[in-house]
Amino acid sequence: MIKVLLADDQAILADGLKSVLESCPDLTVVGVAKDGFEAVTLSGELLPDVVLMDIRMPNMNGVIATREIKRNHPSVKVLVLTTFDDSDYILSAINNGASGYLLKDTSSTALIDAIKNAYAGDTILPAKIARRIADAAKLISSDREIKLKRAYGFSDREVEIALMLCEGFTNKQIASALKLTDGTSRNYISAIYEKTKSDNRNEAVEKMKTLLGS
Repeated sequence: MIKVLLADDQAILADGLKSVLESCPDLTVVGVAKDGFEAVTLSGELLPDVVLMDIRMPNMNGVIATREIKRNHPSVKVLVLTTFDDSDYILSAINNGASGYLLKDTSSTALIDAIKNAYAGDTILPAKIARRIADAAKLISSDREIKLKRAYGFSDREVEIALMLCEGFTNKQIASALKLTDGTSRNYISAIYEKTKSDNRNEAVEKMKTLLGS
């Protein structure tokens, strides 16, 4: 049984989500939080497997709540659910540890499947959101691209992935956003380590951030 905590300040929506989720015998809703603070508190008290997090809530928004939950309880999966498909929020939620992002027009079946998949460790990014993340990653100045290419001889794709690494994306998130297989994503990242003469991710990211002045 997968334990789910709902975080949504709109009671009617929260009740509707609870009914949908509890129609699945594999899921149980262990609590409902009405804002980000309560989501953080209840996550510590109830230890859910998955938190379904609205992004726009009073007192503490879903991005900050996600960060706090992941900091205190790294094993808890957080799925962001919202009508607000803004790239800044998407990137912030993912970079703060969210397992994925869903829009509120998601069907009941897709929502239930997403919770199960997030619980299993998958990254949940619908196609149009993955495109937004990829587009946001591309919104970089040519100066940064040129610096990376001159310093390390990166290809265009390696530059794109290098900048995503600097933004804190995981291998899975990079693969999903750029529509690569996990293996292909790992190969590109290994090439970046080699070209930066780094033994690991932290070393490579530190070198690139120093180069870029960030």
